[in-house]
Amino acid sequence: SNLYPTCRHRINMATFGAPCMDNVLLITDSYKVTHHMQYPPGTTTIFSYFESRGGKFKETVFFGLQYLIKRWLVGQVVTKEKIAEAKAVYLKHFGQDVFNEEGWNYVLEHHGGKLPLVIKAVPEGTVVPVKNVLFTVENTDPKCFWLTNWFETLLVQVWYPMTVATNSREQKKIIASFLHETADNLDGLPFKLHDFGFRGVSSVESAAIGGASHLVNFMGTDTIASLVMARKYYGADMAGHSIPAAEHSTITAWGKTGELDAFRNMLSRFPQGLVACVSDSYDIWNACENLWGKDLKNMIIKRGETSSTLVIRPDSGEPADVVVKVLTILGKAFGTQKNSKGYKVLPPYLRIIQGDGISYETLTGILERMKKLEWSADNIAFGSGGALLQKLNRDTQKCAFKCSFAVVNGKGVDVFKQPITDPGKKSKKGRLTLELQNGKYVTVQEGQGKPEKDLLVPVFKDGQLLQDYTWDEVRARAEIPLVLEHSKKKNAMK
Repeated sequence: SNLYPTCRHRINMATFGAPCMDNVLLITDSYKVTHHMQYPPGTTTIFSYFESRGGKFKETVFFGLQYLIKRWLVGQVVTKEKIAEAKAVYLKHFGQDVFNEEGWNYVLEHHGGKLPLVIKAVPEGTVVPVKNVLFTVENTDPKCFWLTNWFETLLVQVWYPMTVATNSREQKKIIASFLHETADNLDGLPFKLHDFGFRGVSSVESAAIGGASHLVNFMGTDTIASLVMARKYYGADMAGHSIPAAEHSTITAWGKTGELDAFRNMLSRFPQGLVACVSDSYDIWNACENLWGKDLKNMIIKRGETSSTLVIRPDSGEPADVVVKVLTILGKAFGTQKNSKGYKVLPPYLRIIQGDGISYETLTGILERMKKLEWSADNIAFGSGGALLQKLNRDTQKCAFKCSFAVVNGKGVDVFKQPITDPGKKSKKGRLTLELQNGKYVTVQEGQGKPEKDLLVPVFKDGQLLQDYTWDEVRARAEIPLVLEHSKKKNAMK
């Protein structure tokens, strides 16, 4: 009986919850616990900033700070109980008393447990070239100078939603470009890259954050956690959509000889609308040519009479080879039409989705191969998992948070680092503003910027959220130029 916890014990464990999930005094790196003792005597202000110092892409979509602020910083976040918990943890962790109990008690007693900080940030969804300030943090109480960089650990985690949104947007640019060249319009673009990444990320929270970041650019997802995230923290009614779809188990459970029945079942159970069916369980070529292309052809065509579409999903092999061969087989079985740009299009009741091996690096090769063989990009959608939400890190866009200004003994000091071993890690100096100069974003350093031109907006101050961006606002700012151009032309024709 000792091997199995009692029901009561299990309930207590569930009530306890996950570690560090409600105490901001434990949401930092260990060495920061000692930093209050390391600043120069007389320090009263620490001003720090966050930027993308470069990386894979030349510009970034700023997104996700609002989630972190709402989740961790708003309202009273310091209590006696949290201070006591942190003190006990750090005493055991360090083996000595280095915790700033006095400082945290001051925050509790003089600020009601609300954080005396001000955060200014570029509006969420804004696309900013790398090497520019994206947000700044500064203490509002001179006795809490040590608090600014305490929250570096948490706030730098904006690298993840920002990088996912950026990576997703760059793929949107690729797909849009091929649609522009080979399709009649861009109408299908919002659903051309579907999020398959829930199972491939490190946690449910990662899925929620990363999935929502992708939905800044697209509207197709199977990552349900992302819908909750977008609704709770950005007010989205419904940020993404999906369709009925088969997985291998729902097809292979019928047995190899029952694959035709499995396919027929999909068409019968979902007689209208979009439905996707994985078709490579045994022989993708036979499935396309004979099962779909002959045995079930009439059912597929009949579904089309109600504007319904079957989406066939190959899921193995070299993506570009498989895609063009599947299109060729289906084109032979169902016929094709040429669109206004001279590219082949399957009947509207039939499309394919490639969900294996899809990434920023592979998209162009697949679409280029299709174009070369005169297939429109309108025939295909893509699904992406690990490459969309997981194969990224803080260095993908070289994200960093650095102190650039301090006040010590009443004197302002421009603070910076300039390692001789890595010039790329040189940090910015002084108070910073982000301004538009001749239509280009410029970070003005050393307090030389003009406050009235500063594009950084106060979003948090002294425990209060000052800006609450809506989902639609974020999406609108992040839209790619080609879509904006097409929309402008459409409106001009009305």
